[in-house]
Amino acid sequence: MSLRLYNTLTRQKEPFEPLDPKNVRMYVCGPTVYDFAHIGNARPVIVFDVLFRLLREIYGKEHVTYVRNITDVDDKINARAAERYPDLAPEIGIRKLTEETAAQFHKDIAALGVLEPTVEPRATEHIVEMVALCNQLVAKGHAYVAADHVLFDVSSMADYGRLSNRSLEEMEAGARVEVAPYKKGPMDFVLWKPSKPGEPAWPSPAGIAAPGRPGWHIECSAMAGKHLGEVFDIHGGGIDLAFPHHENEIAQSRCAHGTDVMARVWMHNGFLQVEGEKMSKSLGNFITINELLETKKFGANQWHGRVVRFAMLGTHYRQPIDWTVDRLVQARATLFDLSFLHGAPVADAPHPEVVAALSDDLNTPSAISIIHGLAKSAHRNADTAAVLKATLQFMGLYGNETQAELNPGHEVRAIDASKVEPLIVARLAARRRKDFKESDRIRDELAAMGVVLKDAKNKETGEIETTWEIAR
Repeated sequence: MSLRLYNTLTRQKEPFEPLDPKNVRMYVCGPTVYDFAHIGNARPVIVFDVLFRLLREIYGKEHVTYVRNITDVDDKINARAAERYPDLAPEIGIRKLTEETAAQFHKDIAALGVLEPTVEPRATEHIVEMVALCNQLVAKGHAYVAADHVLFDVSSMADYGRLSNRSLEEMEAGARVEVAPYKKGPMDFVLWKPSKPGEPAWPSPAGIAAPGRPGWHIECSAMAGKHLGEVFDIHGGGIDLAFPHHENEIAQSRCAHGTDVMARVWMHNGFLQVEGEKMSKSLGNFITINELLETKKFGANQWHGRVVRFAMLGTHYRQPIDWTVDRLVQARATLFDLSFLHGAPVADAPHPEVVAALSDDLNTPSAISIIHGLAKSAHRNADTAAVLKATLQFMGLYGNETQAELNPGHEVRAIDASKVEPLIVARLAARRRKDFKESDRIRDELAAMGVVLKDAKNKETGEIETTWEIAR
């Protein structure tokens, strides 16, 4: 199977050739655990979960390593812990906050059908590696010490800005950066900084006597380097991270290790807005994953995780997505229509056309279109149903949920599919012999059972085909 991915670094879609087909390596930036993850955070989690599944399908499960980190040292964490647990010692409050928030994150994304990554490193468990990186950068002249800070010297890297396609002059003119008096250049960024009283602190690098803590960007370079090597295959995340976070990761890693690249392929998912507007707390449209799953805040309904996942994959990952109630309603209706697969056997592999669609830069809209086509014939073809079920499982879109579970908080009538299918066959037979009175009677009988029929002409055979769903 030929896999092609769009590379932000080269700005084109390219054939993917791993450094080692027996050890395909991917890193994706994970959450900063100080609060509930919002629906925008869910997009890269879902997108790169699909890529993880695809890589495992192509190269074998045992040959793919997926690293998604947890940031558990950060200014926002410190502030939130002090606010929430004022009576606890700072280090205890911070640990309590990060543990609780990480557990909530794991619970929420598990509901979205997301697989666990191969490795999930925490920033606080990699301080030694961060200190070592700082020391390497200082020794090689790419970083300097000032006012108990270690700062990266952006002017020391000739092609800084390549990922975001910006010149140094453009970045200096447009950046909102703290121009501290101890910086050599306005774009220089912090690798290490002194800790304030009550903040986490570790022995500092580069001969600095005062204890301190890492800057934001250094942690991902350290964790990726430890678990995937100095150069690896794929680095992913939201487009909002391309600059400055990913740009700075590249600078740190390449300059420390003396490599031409950090990751060979950089992938970024597009922005998310809500009902046509940018998501923000001031607009009252800020939605967490947990609120979608557990409350009726959005569209006066709770939404099942599979519904959220299906809705998210309806737009290509590189395009912006408008998160709407209608999008969720349509996704839920589709999953309702696929509930006839319960109890069906499962094929050994997903449909090759779906795998091929995903192999074209994760073209999930095309994959979903193929799934709709398969569903039309799967009602009456056991082999197609088995392949369809395997395909949905492969994409994380099937978990054997009941219709009531797919529509939480609302009563859904249970219907025995074994009683519905013979009536549909009898109705189609009546239509073919032009006995429309009998056809209408059967339709009314099904309607009384709570079944809604959908007739469509097969473009190839010209025959009428019927699918059904529960009235809701």
